[in-house]
Amino acid sequence: MFNLNIAIIDDDKSQRELLSGFFKKLGCTVFVCDSGENCLSVIEKQYLDVVLTDFRMPGMNGLEILRRVRALNPEIQVIIMTAYGSIEDAVTAMHQGAWDYLAKPIDLDELEIKLQKIVEHNALLRENELLKTRIAATELKTEIIYKSSAMAEVLNLVARISDSQAAVLIQGESGTGKELIARAIHQASPRHAKPFVAINCAAIPETLFESELFGHEKGAYTGATERTRGRLEVAEGGTLFLDEVADIPLSFQVKLLRVLQEKEYQRLGAAQTLRTDVRIVSATNKNIQQLVDETKFRSDLFFRLNVIPIQIPPLRERREDIIPLVEHFIAKHARLNNRPIAGVSAEGMNLLMRYDYPGNVRELENIIERAVILARQTTLTMADLPLQPAPPATVSLSHSLNDQIENLERELLKKALIQTGNVQTRAAELLGISERVLRYKIEKYKIK
Repeated sequence: MFNLNIAIIDDDKSQRELLSGFFKKLGCTVFVCDSGENCLSVIEKQYLDVVLTDFRMPGMNGLEILRRVRALNPEIQVIIMTAYGSIEDAVTAMHQGAWDYLAKPIDLDELEIKLQKIVEHNALLRENELLKTRIAATELKTEIIYKSSAMAEVLNLVARISDSQAAVLIQGESGTGKELIARAIHQASPRHAKPFVAINCAAIPETLFESELFGHEKGAYTGATERTRGRLEVAEGGTLFLDEVADIPLSFQVKLLRVLQEKEYQRLGAAQTLRTDVRIVSATNKNIQQLVDETKFRSDLFFRLNVIPIQIPPLRERREDIIPLVEHFIAKHARLNNRPIAGVSAEGMNLLMRYDYPGNVRELENIIERAVILARQTTLTMADLPLQPAPPATVSLSHSLNDQIENLERELLKKALIQTGNVQTRAAELLGISERVLRYKIEKYKIK
């Protein structure tokens, strides 16, 4: 008995009935669909383990179904059914993430073996998922929990650049874990025994910025009753993390540039020049290149800070990380709040997998913390997760169809560029178009 939730997609009624009866005998819950469009509506409402789909059908074909299913929930395994003469189609699908393929007519014994492998794979994956991510995090001395290849690439880059002295600029939306990445860089570097000092540039008034960073002498200004060391001096030999670096006042940027270029500075009110040995790691959730273009941020300072850029993808673009993060946060907050929460229901996990998390990992943790505290059972359910789907787009007939399509296209281009930090290659990948088409549309719509 497999106890799997399976969707069958086939435009052949007799094939659907045959497979449905077979799966039910194996103890599976079955959802029967005659098209890819119908199956996508099922995925949005139900938790699925497996999608078994014919490759060639009217409307959406198997390859498009695979892409859409993986976009909705990459944990769902997709098996492609194809005619004997079209095996190359199935091989293409496997290269794009399908679990396996079956040639028609379907050999039910072979299908059962493939399902058994999925069951074993899922059990092993869930068992080792959290352990593996914790081991990886321990090796890098970081609390980062991940499974996705996108975050693996980020941490691989962290490991490669940690022993250098180069400045690092970490970009990503709010809540993606920029400070965790900065701490990972410090912990993996030869400076790990020295201080890691973080400063939130957005929280410091412009008039106090120089004093906060460089320190001041007694009498340097009204209220300066004694000499005070600045964050730069406190971080000596270690790492200075400038969070929200895009909010550094223009009036101070040239002084920070001198620190980066000459490795020296002066306390406020002092004539003595001090040497410094710190590594600068900075972060921002703003499009700093756009600020440079608008002359709101010095280009020379940007180039000095951006020697090694790191882009952290938002959580909605690395949904593979949701399950290990959920498990980690449940364990963490169950322990902190003395709650006997063992996990989350399949329906609840499906809801968590489909949510877009505008607040990223920080929002996910807040959702789980609240659910753990308020849950009435030992398993979190959909009732404990007050997540609402995005509201449907409004439709207006006050403008022509072409105008509305162009407006939508323009906004999608802007959003993709913002999310990728103006990296056009990644923006094109996000939109599913070529970089050449992206450049054409940027010029067409005069997007800066």
